[in-house]
Amino acid sequence: MTENTRICASFTVPHSLSGRRLDQAIADLLPEHSRSRLQGWIKDGVLTLNGKTCKPRDKVMMGDAIELDAEPEIQVAWQPEIIELDIVYEDEHLLVINKPAGLVVHPAAGHADGTLVNALLNYAPELENLPRAGVVHRLDKDTSGIMVVARSLIAHTSLVAQLQERTMGREYEAVIVGTLTGGATVDAPIARHPRERKKMAVVPGGKPAVTHYRLLERFAAHTLVRCKLESGRTHQIRVHMAHVRHPLVGDPAYGGRLRLPKGTTEELRQVLAGFGRQALHARQLTLEHPETDETLSWEVPLPEDMEILIAALRKHAAELDNHVS
Repeated sequence: MTENTRICASFTVPHSLSGRRLDQAIADLLPEHSRSRLQGWIKDGVLTLNGKTCKPRDKVMMGDAIELDAEPEIQVAWQPEIIELDIVYEDEHLLVINKPAGLVVHPAAGHADGTLVNALLNYAPELENLPRAGVVHRLDKDTSGIMVVARSLIAHTSLVAQLQERTMGREYEAVIVGTLTGGATVDAPIARHPRERKKMAVVPGGKPAVTHYRLLERFAAHTLVRCKLESGRTHQIRVHMAHVRHPLVGDPAYGGRLRLPKGTTEELRQVLAGFGRQALHARQLTLEHPETDETLSWEVPLPEDMEILIAALRKHAAELDNHVS
């Protein structure tokens, strides 16, 4: 493998990670790589702490230098498949995609094929030489919307750095249960749920997570909001909105039982009962181009199912207003 295909990265340990184990700290700094891969790099000596080889359990302190110089692993188990992709933008470094709800991003247990990665490997075979086929951030299976894929190692290094430095702008739209009078910020750490291991939760001592949300449109008993992430924790918006008692409509993990507003029509009941996923859409993405440094931004429209949901909520609110007047 040639030198320009190596994975190279360097970090200075921030205050927030001081005192953590090296494997825990690097997992936070390089979230696109699996824990087992990161631990393997530490044990192989290609990931060093202050220029020295170390053990995964060694502690890091603020200001420590972490260096990585490794060869990427080709994921031979991931096979290309002909699956239609909605390409928003592409060049030699980037692929920007509008992911539909229902499409899993990575092959995993229960989803060995039919994923976004399988589609990407068919569309751009060179991605097999990049970590996780160039995917640097993920959307949940049932979250729709925009995401970026690195198409070169230059782009991969740049995008990972932008995510870590929180300079990549990601905004989502969501329909939540309950009515808001304005926006707010949720600053609450997230970690694995202490009892339900498939879920995340707000947990003291979890990873820092900040979500800003603002009101776009208020209905009779629901609200359309725009959410902006400062961090990118698993299920972050879903967990944070449920934490402030405004779960996303249709969320199977955090939404609780179906709540029907007062005066619900049969039409609205069917729409709400039939909305089988979290009402969450990645609307806008802003980043710095890895080669030109130009600031680029893309926005994709809401999918049909969310448009239908919003139209039904809007109609119900108007009918209630007309009845009152």
